[in-house]
Amino acid sequence: MSLLSFVKEAGEKLIDLLTPGNANASEQLKEHVAKVGLGNPNVQTTVEGDKVTVTGEVATQEEKEKILLALGNIAGVASVDDQITVSGPAIAAARFVVVKKGDTLSAISLAVYGNANQYNKIFEANKPMLSHPDKIYPGQTLRIPE
Repeated sequence: MSLLSFVKEAGEKLIDLLTPGNANASEQLKEHVAKVGLGNPNVQTTVEGDKVTVTGEVATQEEKEKILLALGNIAGVASVDDQITVSGPAIAAARFVVVKKGDTLSAISLAVYGNANQYNKIFEANKPMLSHPDKIYPGQTLRIPE
């Protein structure tokens, strides 16, 4: 369980998500997770200011990380309080990297793996949130598998 930080000004804009008193914020977040292609996981969310808290249980560490990224890569979200448990086998958590202006998946791959041609590994690790290797943006947080 941890608190992950995100670039508050970056990410997909969900109308009224962070409006104080938004009774539908939790439902909007579940819809967003489903919309990015992660299905309907057994998680619950609450929003307090610019922090999202997520609880529940998922089958794999990868699923957990993708849900955390889907919730954190929303404009206005500064942090995600991870309270998700993993029912499957314990594996090492992936690293995370924040995309900087001018970054490409190849450049990130070169920096983390020493080989620009490993960009597809990063792309696959961030599917379905990424639809194309060229569609990343500054401030976005990505999973970097070992």
